[in-house]
Amino acid sequence: MTQMNRRILLASRPQGPISSDNFKLEAAPLAPLAEGQFRVRNLYLSIDPYMRGRMSDAKSYAQPQALGEVMLGGAVGEVVESKHRGFAAGDKVTGMFGWQEYAISDGAGVRKVDDSIVPLTAYLGVAGMPGVTAWYGLNKIIAPRAGQTVVVSAASGAVGSVVGQLAKLAGCRAVGIAGGERKCRYVVDELGFDGCVDYKGGNLYRDLKAATPDGVDGYFENVGGEVLDATLARMNPFGRIAVCGMIAGYDGQPVPMKQPSIILTMRLLVQGFIVTEHLDVWPEALSTLATLVAQKKLHYRESIVEGLEQAPEALMGLLQGKNFGKQIVKIA
Repeated sequence: MTQMNRRILLASRPQGPISSDNFKLEAAPLAPLAEGQFRVRNLYLSIDPYMRGRMSDAKSYAQPQALGEVMLGGAVGEVVESKHRGFAAGDKVTGMFGWQEYAISDGAGVRKVDDSIVPLTAYLGVAGMPGVTAWYGLNKIIAPRAGQTVVVSAASGAVGSVVGQLAKLAGCRAVGIAGGERKCRYVVDELGFDGCVDYKGGNLYRDLKAATPDGVDGYFENVGGEVLDATLARMNPFGRIAVCGMIAGYDGQPVPMKQPSIILTMRLLVQGFIVTEHLDVWPEALSTLATLVAQKKLHYRESIVEGLEQAPEALMGLLQGKNFGKQIVKIA
């Protein structure tokens, strides 16, 4: 009997919020390997906010996800068959393998991982792309100095949670912004932030002002909208803002800034970045992050759902803030 590969395709481009109708689950026969290729059985899929942008055909930093093709995304899995000298059956690997049970690779962009050091799922979050994103934005753009105040939006998420912890290790005061009392308690009690503001509490600016009595020197932006406006109003002169995401506008909503003149009057550095454009720093960042996780100096939380067919719902929930920590899909 021919072995089949279940996979999820992008069936249509969303108009506004994404829905299950934008995806199609199908099964296709496994293709034979060519010389220099290997087959990976995906174990866990990474669900990330950038996927929403790639589903659109609007101009962006990367080509849009093609219609009728396997939905893109990072995954961690095990090599089950190989015609590649550098990879053998049994190797644990991570790469952009997509939303499917099996993937074929020639090794480009793939790295071996060691689950005896940290759990496999951590290579999709704290010790993977989200962790490197946090490390780069904090160290290369915000460049914090001991004693300064760093604010992080989406502070309980996969990226924001790492930013705040790294800021604390650098001797900074870390203040998070998150949605709901439960997430804020986690940010302070388990991640060690100095404070956390609930943007759903109805008093965002007032609460942020109370949490940042000396103003804000560095801001790691994941959200945009009113969260950005409130933090801009607290920025100190010559503050630095690392713009990682603008999830408030991912479904096409306008996210105008109320007081853009603050950028001028406070002489702020505002820099957007795409972490895959800075591959030269990945080895250093990944080594540092994995070591900190192994030493239990870097904590993380994961939201894991089981079953490939749950991936679309997981992405929809992520974009609505329903996840707690890194969103992962376990392939049954």
